[in-house]
Amino acid sequence: MAATMTEDEAAARRAKVLLAARWCFLNFGFAKTSFEDIARRANLSRTLLYRIFKDKEDIYRAVFVDWLMSRHPAARQATEGPGRAYDRLLAVCKVMVLEPWSDMVGAPMGGEFFDVCERLDPATDAEHRKVALECVAAILGDEESAEVFLLSLDGLLADQPTSAALERRLQILAGRFVPPAKAKGKRA
Repeated sequence: MAATMTEDEAAARRAKVLLAARWCFLNFGFAKTSFEDIARRANLSRTLLYRIFKDKEDIYRAVFVDWLMSRHPAARQATEGPGRAYDRLLAVCKVMVLEPWSDMVGAPMGGEFFDVCERLDPATDAEHRKVALECVAAILGDEESAEVFLLSLDGLLADQPTSAALERRLQILAGRFVPPAKAKGKRA
């Protein structure tokens, strides 16, 4: 008789599959990643993988949701947290953009990841953008400024910069919308 898994064990297995799948998608791309690749990377049988996910698109959506939507509570916490607006804006950008970008930028197929996500799961992409807009608008004080900030942020990603370059760009952009405090002893 097969032992049943606890909820924690099932969640751990799912997390392992999503991590393996994300690695495969970022390294092989959506089209060239197979169920077999994901199962092998997750150390599971293909049959077991089919019990968890119905197809490759289902896994891709789950990776996208897990990877991005799981960041929303931290982004909201950063928005409402203590500190200056500049620091909170950078914290939101770090959680919502810089951290996922850092995972993608060095991967061979990282550039296609969001494009495929937008195509396969436009609702999740729209929800992620909505949360980003809400967080930035709460910090900047209005939705119009937040929209301009986010459009500018999209532009910062156009040439697929390194994580370090993106982080510096985010500091400059945030400083244009909410100037950081001046260091003591320096003149303006």
